[in-house]
Amino acid sequence: MIEKLFRSKSLETLKAQAEEPEHQLRRNLGTFDLTMFGIGAIIGAGIFSSIGTAAAGHLADGRLPAGPALVVSILLVAVGCGFTALAYAELASMIPVSGSAYTYAYATLGELMAWIIGWDLLLEYAVSNVAVAISWGDYARSFLANVLGVHVPGWLAMDPRTALQLLPASPPMGLGAKLHLLAQARAGLADGGAVFANWQVLRDAPLVAGFPVTVNLLAVVVTVGVTYLVYLGIRESARANAVMVVLKVLILAAVVAIGARFINPGNWHPFAPHGFGGIQAGAAIIFFAFIGFDAVSTTAEECRDPGHSLPRGILLSLGICTLIYAAVALVVTGMLKYTDLAGKADPLAYIFSQNHMNGVAGVISLGAVIATTAALLVYQVGQPRIFMAMSRDGLLGPWFGRVSPRHRTPSNATLLTGLLVAIPAALLSIDEVVELCNIGTLFAFSVVCAAVMILRKRRPEAVRRFRMPWIWVFAPAGILACLWIAKGLPAVTWIRFFAWLGLGLVIYFAYGLRNSALHTRTEEA
Repeated sequence: MIEKLFRSKSLETLKAQAEEPEHQLRRNLGTFDLTMFGIGAIIGAGIFSSIGTAAAGHLADGRLPAGPALVVSILLVAVGCGFTALAYAELASMIPVSGSAYTYAYATLGELMAWIIGWDLLLEYAVSNVAVAISWGDYARSFLANVLGVHVPGWLAMDPRTALQLLPASPPMGLGAKLHLLAQARAGLADGGAVFANWQVLRDAPLVAGFPVTVNLLAVVVTVGVTYLVYLGIRESARANAVMVVLKVLILAAVVAIGARFINPGNWHPFAPHGFGGIQAGAAIIFFAFIGFDAVSTTAEECRDPGHSLPRGILLSLGICTLIYAAVALVVTGMLKYTDLAGKADPLAYIFSQNHMNGVAGVISLGAVIATTAALLVYQVGQPRIFMAMSRDGLLGPWFGRVSPRHRTPSNATLLTGLLVAIPAALLSIDEVVELCNIGTLFAFSVVCAAVMILRKRRPEAVRRFRMPWIWVFAPAGILACLWIAKGLPAVTWIRFFAWLGLGLVIYFAYGLRNSALHTRTEEA
């Protein structure tokens, strides 16, 4: 039994499976495309929304503010991600197979760990895309209202939990008590505005059996549209992503160039108001803005020359985004006191509106819409290819691995990913998914750093078109960096993470263990 759990796949087997005609994808991508995919994935909801929370913190939840030292948080996270990016680059050049960290774990740590990583990657790709879709809905609604004068009703732009939130001064109450109070307020027997934080939304929302119907419709619309584009083909997705990346980089460059004229150096004092503790807390939050460079590796089977292009795409995208993030952080904390950023969902637009530049604020809102669309696109590309790799190995059913004969994309997995993102995005709040996504990604990054060291020992003769420098220093440093960032996450996130892994293990032992392709081959032999 123990041997089954830790059986691994050879590099030769992994490559051979990718070349099977029924599994082949269309090879269209080069270094430029992969770099654009990486930037498209990294620059998304994170820099446009979480930069304010990372700088200002949230003391009620135990999150210390980084203050102007957020730029240090960004650089430390970039260094930690850089170690992991080097590990991804070496593994991607060795194993040019869709599946990312899941495939690397299968080749080194065995089937059980591969399943855990594959299940864990759902947190990074599908679950993080829920957060991206929600953020897209918020920015799109703001842009439609403030720039185009189109107002989306609040009950069509908010999840049920957020809609039913109470004001801070209100006493805590359960769902039943909230619905009873809502019924009284709707009947004019109570003051809903004195209790509910989003009373206007609840007042206008239709009721079903006394429950207010609220849904983030915009998040659903963009998810459906992006999923359809990904279904059509990787070439179409790459072209659309490249256009969006150019636009959002230009907008962020404009933010830095214009905002630099309004910097007040006094806002940078104190630089680190809560010392290293605040810097670590800021790193734990801003890490969400760095997730994505690893998504490049999921397109390995669609690269013309993966050994050459994958490492360059991964490292270039991370380096470019780090420079942009550091510049934006310095401008943001220089234009406005970091404490004024608390609770701001659109901090970049807010800062410019505070400086009476509403036109610039509107352009920034457009940039956020473009940025989150591109990030949504890349993650929707990544998750189906992981499903496909797990299906090939028998850990998921063959339905997940079906490739469209016409479009040469993993069709069923793409449509399923669309559902897995659209439904939660319609009904959940962004706070419930961001930190869970962070811890899942940190776990996967740690495994990749371990995998690259294991293969150096097990397969030193294997062809590596890119080699991680100083591997016995950088790879352990990558693991320690992930642990340091994860330490800044609240305890409830860890509890949810282990509950998620527990659910995944139940599915593995119920289905994956018995249907594994390695298990089938062993029985046939």
